[in-house]
Amino acid sequence: MGPRQMKRTFYEFFAGGGMARCGLGSQWRCLFANDIDENKVRSYRSYFGASSEYLLRDIAKVRPDDVPGIADLAWASFPCQDLSLAGNGAGLNGDRSGTFWPFWRIVSGLISDGRAPRIVALENVYGTLTSHQGRDFSAICDALSEAGYQVGAMVIDARYFVPQSRPRLFVVGARKGIRLPPFTFAQGPVQPWHPPAIISALHRIRHLAASDWVWWTMAPPPSRQQKFSELIEEHPNSVQWHTAEETQRLLNMMSAINRAKVAAAKALRHRVIGGVYKRTRLDDSGKRVQRAEVRFDEISGCLRTPAGGSSRQTILVVEGQRVRSRLLSPREAARLMGLPDDYELPQNYNTAYHLAGDGVVVPVVRYLAKQILEPILEYHEAHPRRAQQPQRRYRSQAVIA
Repeated sequence: MGPRQMKRTFYEFFAGGGMARCGLGSQWRCLFANDIDENKVRSYRSYFGASSEYLLRDIAKVRPDDVPGIADLAWASFPCQDLSLAGNGAGLNGDRSGTFWPFWRIVSGLISDGRAPRIVALENVYGTLTSHQGRDFSAICDALSEAGYQVGAMVIDARYFVPQSRPRLFVVGARKGIRLPPFTFAQGPVQPWHPPAIISALHRIRHLAASDWVWWTMAPPPSRQQKFSELIEEHPNSVQWHTAEETQRLLNMMSAINRAKVAAAKALRHRVIGGVYKRTRLDDSGKRVQRAEVRFDEISGCLRTPAGGSSRQTILVVEGQRVRSRLLSPREAARLMGLPDDYELPQNYNTAYHLAGDGVVVPVVRYLAKQILEPILEYHEAHPRRAQQPQRRYRSQAVIA
């Protein structure tokens, strides 16, 4: 549990169903959690207990005085719809992702009170890097730097940990003056954590001091053993199998390439399970049509919130010439997010699916905590005095080209 033999403390903003808390694990103690969604709060309290640390309130109405104590970590998975490539592109000025600024007002108030969290960790969609030509990402990094944090970003794809393709941006800030463990940073970008999009976004940041940027790095993740088909329920009680006619309509929506995938799966003559999403594509005449696209690579497509029928993933079960289809069940969605089966989900399908699709993948949080967050805190406690760090936070063309 670390040198001081006590639990780390954290705040969980935009806590949802508590997936960040699940990932941090029992060695961390939650001092404060906040969300505005009553259904998510209900699930959170059902799993963690009806304790008083969860405040059901609009983030814009939360004051620094509502947040107790001093935490090692402030975690925020702020709403992604306005930043997502599939969203409306309003950016940080949108109604939902615009909630970053009320959150930051709270953190700024904690800093003014002498209660600055040692680490701030933010999670959002990959599109944050390019939203508003990179101005949103720049604003986030500048805000952390100006508030006294050395900051860096990584893209972590959940497919390394669970059978779901889900790349997400993680921005981590550590208070200036905290000594960083040498193995938590590099002198330049490291794959797979720093794709070209991060390097390009970094070039567009105008105000962040070069000395405040950190190339966070982690050990390569272990090889994932879990397969998508292994998470599928044999007898789901929350969804019904489609009729033969409904399945055929789904197959008819496929392009020749996707129909060929189904034909190849039939030829295998054993059970094959794939995930299907409906997407709008251009046909040969340039007309926009809805297509059903399937993948049989044992990885799910990225879960989304169920705003419409096309946002909900369908599974396709092929057993020789027999083909069946149905919606992905909420329990299957929860498993794809790394939630345990004893986590109680809401009874309503869309509510349960929304809780899962709107969260952060539990094993990703655990890996980030193990590789970076916890080592920073342990190293700082073992080396409390500020000392000259090795040169490590360059932004020159020679380093990041």
